[in-house]
Amino acid sequence: MANKKLSYSEAMAEVESIIARLRSGELSIDELSGSVRRATELIGECRKRLTATEAEVEKLINDKA
Repeated sequence: MANKKLSYSEAMAEVESIIARLRSGELSIDELSGSVRRATELIGECRKRLTATEAEVEKLINDKA
């Protein structure tokens, strides 16, 4: 998925798909490393978005208080 910015939901769906493939044994040994790398990248991006959203919500709450 070159250069396409995924939504949080799309990123999580892709991670879940990778996990399902890992659990099912569907991934070949040749695909394993790349799939784990991709899942790690997606999880990192999701964490960044969650942190940014949390900070934004806290700011909004504090501004209203």
